[in-house]
Amino acid sequence: MQVAGVYEGSPLHLVRHMITNLPTEQRIFLIGQLSALILAFLFRYCLPPSQCGAKVRHGVASMLGICLSIYCFGWLTMFLIGEVILCYLMLLMVDPRRVHMYTLLLTMFYLTFFHIRRYANPLVDDLDFTVALMTLTQKLSRVAFEYHDGSVRSDQSLSPSQTRLAIHAPPGILPYLSYTVGFLGLLAGPLCSFNDYQIFIHGEEKKRNPNVAVCKKLCLCSVLLAAHITLSDRFSVSSDPHRSVTGHFVNLYLTAASRRPKYYFAWTLADAINNAAGFGFNGISEDGLERWDLLSNLNIIGIETATSFKMFIDNWNIQTAVWLKEVCYDRSPFCPLLSTFLLSAAWHGVNPGYYLTFLTAAPITLAARKVRQTVRPWFQHTSWSKSVYSVTTWACTQIAMSYTVAPFILLELGPSLQLYRSLGFFLHILPFLLLLILPERKRLQPVKSRPTETTFNHLKKEM
Repeated sequence: MQVAGVYEGSPLHLVRHMITNLPTEQRIFLIGQLSALILAFLFRYCLPPSQCGAKVRHGVASMLGICLSIYCFGWLTMFLIGEVILCYLMLLMVDPRRVHMYTLLLTMFYLTFFHIRRYANPLVDDLDFTVALMTLTQKLSRVAFEYHDGSVRSDQSLSPSQTRLAIHAPPGILPYLSYTVGFLGLLAGPLCSFNDYQIFIHGEEKKRNPNVAVCKKLCLCSVLLAAHITLSDRFSVSSDPHRSVTGHFVNLYLTAASRRPKYYFAWTLADAINNAAGFGFNGISEDGLERWDLLSNLNIIGIETATSFKMFIDNWNIQTAVWLKEVCYDRSPFCPLLSTFLLSAAWHGVNPGYYLTFLTAAPITLAARKVRQTVRPWFQHTSWSKSVYSVTTWACTQIAMSYTVAPFILLELGPSLQLYRSLGFFLHILPFLLLLILPERKRLQPVKSRPTETTFNHLKKEM
């Protein structure tokens, strides 16, 4: 049977059937991102930097982003543009010694207001407006911090990465608007530095044809979308009193694992969109293969096979971890790890479950580091002992991570505490016991090491 030029049973018919049967929020997001994908190809083919100036490319990217925002968010678009203009005026008028902190505070309060609005009425928008604001918060604050580094701090006080990313003068309004509300990263990011975006717009990097990389990522997206549709509602977190402790942990793992394809799909598609426009080339690998992972936000294999908290976090929401490092961990005057987790919780929303997740993660992160430093050397003598250690730490990592993110899934405080109570707060008590029992590992003091260069490495060791 032929319907509107599409044969029943054909791939196009199946795609249309799948899209029309998605929930409204997911359907709008998917249509918006597929539109951005098509526009990204057209942007690369019709507006190459060799034929169009940077102003044209910035202008087109900005206008397409605003149009895409109007389709997805309607009148709320003016709040996106309003925040961009407000932060740009701050960049021009506020003392560079303080503009980074003022911008972070402003963008976080702005985001929190809309988080509260969403929390009070979850159905207020067809597509969650706070998702776009979360990415915008990262971009606006990152530009302010990089401008602070470039205009106030000396080169000797900057790490090599901070030196490369530093912005020495306020950008023009058009590049600023293109970077913040451009269509490539409007709905799902990923976050990139302002300087990397400028290099892409000006065509200054040596890049190859991204079509193969884009096709691979789109094929992966189709698998991930199917997995999300199939698995997302299959498992759920519950505190069933008749379930054994083992059953609880197995259910937590299956629930957490079934939720991940949604994020895998969104981030992989966002990466593919940027690659389709020619953005994201990261050189040639040692195997001679092209790397289009400059903006990649995850490593699925690294996540699913993680044998430590550190490895899991290193491969999950990578660009957000970079932002947290740059604006918080590297600069926090007290307890950087806890400060970073609290900022991450506030960035995600106002639901109590977010705060409970990240407060739970802090002691587990510290305990996992101490266990790895103390216990791992005992299992590095033979291949058999290494295998036993890897399998054991994989299971422990997946159990601990599933336990930690359960409130992130439940969102509310009552059900989260009820779940933890049914498990005896096991993974809340155990980390503190391990921190008390296991000995401290003596470390050699680094010689002539600048704090900003070693801080994030220290964070990763803690994880």
